[in-house]
Amino acid sequence: MSSTQQHLHIPDFMADWPWPRRIHPLYEEVTAESNAWLRSFAPFTPESQRAFEKCDFGRLAALSYPDASREHLRTGVDLMNVFFVIDEYTDVAPAPLVKEIVEIIVDAVHHPQKPRPTGENILGEISRQFAERGLRNATPEATAHFLDSFTDYLLSVATEAEDRCSGSMRSIDSVITIRRDNNGGRPSLSPCELHLSIPDEVFYHPHVVELRTCVVDMITIINDIVSYNREQATENDHYNLLTVIMHELNTDLDGAMLWAMDFHRAVSKKFFEYLKGVPTFGPDVDVQLQEYLRGITNWPRSIDSWSFESNRYFGERGLEVQKTRKVSLLPRRNANLKRGQEYVQVHLIEELT
Repeated sequence: MSSTQQHLHIPDFMADWPWPRRIHPLYEEVTAESNAWLRSFAPFTPESQRAFEKCDFGRLAALSYPDASREHLRTGVDLMNVFFVIDEYTDVAPAPLVKEIVEIIVDAVHHPQKPRPTGENILGEISRQFAERGLRNATPEATAHFLDSFTDYLLSVATEAEDRCSGSMRSIDSVITIRRDNNGGRPSLSPCELHLSIPDEVFYHPHVVELRTCVVDMITIINDIVSYNREQATENDHYNLLTVIMHELNTDLDGAMLWAMDFHRAVSKKFFEYLKGVPTFGPDVDVQLQEYLRGITNWPRSIDSWSFESNRYFGERGLEVQKTRKVSLLPRRNANLKRGQEYVQVHLIEELT
């Protein structure tokens, strides 16, 4: 980044996205339930818990699954809370500890009926309860698809920790590839199919995989741009697409933004082209597949809307930033590298100024 750059200019990636912002009518009620559930584990200090809840992850779920049943909305809200708790715990932990946490969570979600050992990291019981409740009424097909993608996500979190601790910087292509697992995008699409029975030969058909990958790539682009200021300020931007572009192409922030905008245009174009040519798999499956595809189209809009409506990235100024598309860059500061649950801190963006 050029030393003269003081602002981040955020493109309006949703200007031509045809699916409008919608939010589930039970957003507040279900979010309150999920937050109370998470709070019961005391995963953070009271101060950090308040900062965590200001990020309003329930809003992200309600924007992403506006047509879900009540129980599946609860699964979606719980999932968003689980994702970001994992994020807070693993972002500053050493690689061996992250590997241990990942192994615990993988075991917990695959065996939700098995009691967790006494003294285990609290993420094990949080994840077990999430899976026990969330997958109880999911179809066998949806359950298998979720566990597959969620496991890939967790393994990529361990890989990220290894890269962070070794100080290695990946190439643009490599980061784009690993972020397809690491950003949690694929398992985040799972609540769109919890009630559906899409067979593997359809779900993993190359055409359907490409559509899903396009959505996940758009999530990465939007998320990495809106989160860049927070991540660079806490020196946790080694997997941020803008940072990687600047490093590989020896360009500044504006140059990286232009590259990201071109990438988004290409991905969006590919998505619309593939959406026009979805193969047919028979009437019963086609109906379910079309419902699933309609569901995942909410995600680019929802991640964009939530980024400005919550306090996660822009604090109380989110709606203002959404209008001006401009945010002042924060000074860099050292991440908190202390170890242990009692040291996990969630910062309000205002605390980083």
